[in-house]
Formats: sequence, C-alpha cells, structure tokens
Amino acid sequence: MSTTHHRDTASAGSARAPRSNRGFEIVLIAAYGIFALSATARSGVQIGRHFTYAPVAYSLSLLAALTYIAVMIALVRGGARSVLARRLCLVELVGVLVVGTLTVVDAALFPDATVWSVYGQGYGYVPLALPIIALVYMAVTVRQGPRAPRAGA
Repeated sequence: MSTTHHRDTASAGSARAPRSNRGFEIVLIAAYGIFALSATARSGVQIGRHFTYAPVAYSLSLLAALTYIAVMIALVRGGARSVLARRLCLVELVGVLVVGTLTVVDAALFPDATVWSVYGQGYGYVPLALPIIALVYMAVTVRQGPRAPRAGA
C-alpha cells in the first residue's frame, strides 16, 4: 500500500468530505468571510462614530459580524458536518428573521439599519439566503454519509 493511498484512505474516514468534494463548502466559507469583513467594518464605523444614536441597531450589526466570523471558522475547522456551524447558522437565521420582522413591523425600533434589517435588504437579502443555503448544504452533506475513497487514488 503506497503512502499516498494510506493518507487518502485515512482522510476519507474523517468528518469532512475529501478536498476534491469541498468546492461548494469553500464558496460558503468565502461568502461568510466577505460578510464577516463587511459587517465588521459597518459595525465598527457605526459604533465608533455615533453609537448613542442607535445602540441596539449598531450592537446587532456587531452581533451579525461576530456570527459570520464564527460560522466561517466553524466551517474551516469542521467542514459541512460541523455541529457548531449548523447551530451558528440556526442562530444567524433566527437573528435575521427576528430583526427583519421587527424592522418591518416597527421601523421606529431601529433608527438606523443593521445588517439584518428588513431581512438583509441592504445586502441584497443575502443575509437571509446565506444561512438557509448553508443549512440545506450541511443537511444534504450529512445525509450523504462519509464518502468512499476513489478507486486508484
């Protein structure tokens, strides 16, 4: 048995899919990275310039940023089978739905927008779609079970 084959077989039994099957997972990680950067920048400017104007809204933007960072790290470390990533995506989805609904029902509660205002309208509704897409992808990945190594690898 060659060393290469042994390493491929060992990685096939891990919680993550083999690297060749991680394409969409890498896209998710990149999307979370972009949103982590944009939400962190937005909340940093909001909090640094005029926190007293809308402290709840700006704190929620920071919470969104921290959530995106945490999901990204969980996906990098644990892959699509990460229980932590799944739980964080659920927290993110609940946050988007609650904040989105509150901003639609009573806009006066938020004198300034957050990342999750009106279900992420300011970001093309990606904050609403992202956790749904991630959760569906993780559910499909878990349902497929561990992948067998390719023949001849």
